[in-house]
Amino acid sequence: MDFQSFDGKRIYVHEWTDVAEPKGVVQIVHGMAEHGGRYKKFARFLNEHGYLVVADDHRGHGKTDFDSLGYAKGDMFADTVKDEAALTAYYQKKYAGLSYFVFGFSYGSFLTQSYIAQYGDKIDGAILGGSNYKKDFEVYLGSFVAGIGCIFGAKRPAKLIEKLSFGEYAKKFEDGEWLSIDKENNANYRKDPLSGFTCSFRFYKDFFRGLRRLYTGAYRSGLEKEMPLLIVSGEQDPVGDMGAGVKKLYEFYTGEAGMKRAELKLFGHSRHEFLNEKEDRTEKWGTVLAFLDKICEEKA
Repeated sequence: MDFQSFDGKRIYVHEWTDVAEPKGVVQIVHGMAEHGGRYKKFARFLNEHGYLVVADDHRGHGKTDFDSLGYAKGDMFADTVKDEAALTAYYQKKYAGLSYFVFGFSYGSFLTQSYIAQYGDKIDGAILGGSNYKKDFEVYLGSFVAGIGCIFGAKRPAKLIEKLSFGEYAKKFEDGEWLSIDKENNANYRKDPLSGFTCSFRFYKDFFRGLRRLYTGAYRSGLEKEMPLLIVSGEQDPVGDMGAGVKKLYEFYTGEAGMKRAELKLFGHSRHEFLNEKEDRTEKWGTVLAFLDKICEEKA
């Protein structure tokens, strides 16, 4: 589906809505250098258990900007958060009365961290997958490098930043596969023409600016303290500092942020894309489903 967002931009949205008696809607917010279509199998699983699923292709990604992957005009982080809010409003009107959830993965989890401080009162619960508490030197270094890069060409692929991030992730594993332990998933990612591209310096400039706005006093004040929040990750996910950053994120939300219904689940032996790993899939997908079902049951 083509969706016209708040500023008139066309956003492509994947829909999996073949559900006879739906009890909720799950809005997936995908990661960096991928697209919403990669969540089809997981979406079908949720369909089988009563959930309608939608997932947009973000600005600079997928079918939304297939001719300029990694780059789009405007603030790619802040505008994408607004896109997600516009999609929420659209689908809540279309499926009025159903429970509504937002599930952000990887880059999408940081978008979702921003989203819940601005729009958390609009939804019934949120899930942060493959995330981290990012308020460290890397964020400020990345901002500096991205800013310099933009001077010489905002659309240029940020190869240096990619090397400093993804390249370092790969070094943590003997096989160099940081994405997942599932060889088929890794191969499919590489073959996908809409995945694995290098994002632009402009993308990273906006991304790091968005990260700097998280965890502040203003950010904390915008959070819904009673909103259910599930934080879930692979225990060997380098994006989450091999679990340490994920635990720090959970401690932030349950501690200084004062969120009373935050939960944490780490999957042993899993790397970044735990959803796409066949190993222990029943537990992984089941953890997300149990979180959704619990909230729906509370509302019933």
